[in-house]
Amino acid sequence: MSPRFTAPKNLEVGLRAALAVAVPLFLLFAVGRLDLTAYATFGAFTALYGRNEPYRIRVRTLTAAAIALLASITAGTLLAVAGEPLPLVVLALIVVVGGGTLFVTVFQMVPPQALFFVFALLVCAGVPTPAADALPRIGLAAATAAFAWLLTMSGWAIRRIPGVSRGMLARSGLVTELRRRPSPDFAALRDARVWLTVAQNVVGVLVAGSIALAFGFGHAYWAVVSLVAVIPPARAAHSISRSLHRIVGTIAGVGVTAALLAWSPPAAVVIGVIVVCQFFAEILVARHYGAALVFITPLALSVSHLASPTPLNVLVVDRVLETVLGAGVGIVLVLLARGIERSRGLAP
Repeated sequence: MSPRFTAPKNLEVGLRAALAVAVPLFLLFAVGRLDLTAYATFGAFTALYGRNEPYRIRVRTLTAAAIALLASITAGTLLAVAGEPLPLVVLALIVVVGGGTLFVTVFQMVPPQALFFVFALLVCAGVPTPAADALPRIGLAAATAAFAWLLTMSGWAIRRIPGVSRGMLARSGLVTELRRRPSPDFAALRDARVWLTVAQNVVGVLVAGSIALAFGFGHAYWAVVSLVAVIPPARAAHSISRSLHRIVGTIAGVGVTAALLAWSPPAAVVIGVIVVCQFFAEILVARHYGAALVFITPLALSVSHLASPTPLNVLVVDRVLETVLGAGVGIVLVLLARGIERSRGLAP
């Protein structure tokens, strides 16, 4: 007898996250407005949160995540209207990466980093935006966030169907057990390890971003995003091996992107890539963040490519260099943090 097929865990959340981004992007494709891809995608990232949580808890997590994402998108859009002045971008980046790290830690969110908040801020800040277009773009992000919120809460109704929670759908993995029960942890605000992680992120983005700008990289934000991806979550072990996993995952993701975009696929195919990557990123993000980055990276680069097409050679070379830069700064900060933890007895 052939072995029984076992569906991957979190299949439900993966399908939900993929649908949250697929619907708005294909609608934008249908009306010829793929220049608005970034706003729709970042709003749809709301569906990445609240995984495997009971619905009375999930409503809090989703609402908090949607507010944080929309705040980042709004700040980025307003910076774009102002012409992306560097001092204001730096100030906003410090607030988003530092505040976002505290935010996800207090609310015990998965993903447990400020990566998506930072990414939304910097990409939206880099898209030229006339003042008259700012509110419609923010409104689009809010609409897709609301759609993702409703979609992520839809399991509440599905689970009211007799037999669903314990029947064939549950056994197949299409209905996930709701075992995760996070609660706000305001004690994190008094935890020195948490503030050490905040400091790592703030110092890291400033250093990585400054070096990227000094060397004239096309999109310095990718060095910043790579740095945030490498720094471990607050209270996690500052492991070099885990940081290396994140580096390898990010660089592998750049390679996957190059292979996917080398033949200049039509926009509909790129949207399909985004949807598939969103699915697998959500499946893997709680299991192995390095593996998830193999899909998060092409997801991010494909969104950037649709919103503002860039020659492939520039896209790949810049991203590899910026990834190595951000990751290198991250490794140095991980080593420094390990020394501080040991010297001050902060290690868990």
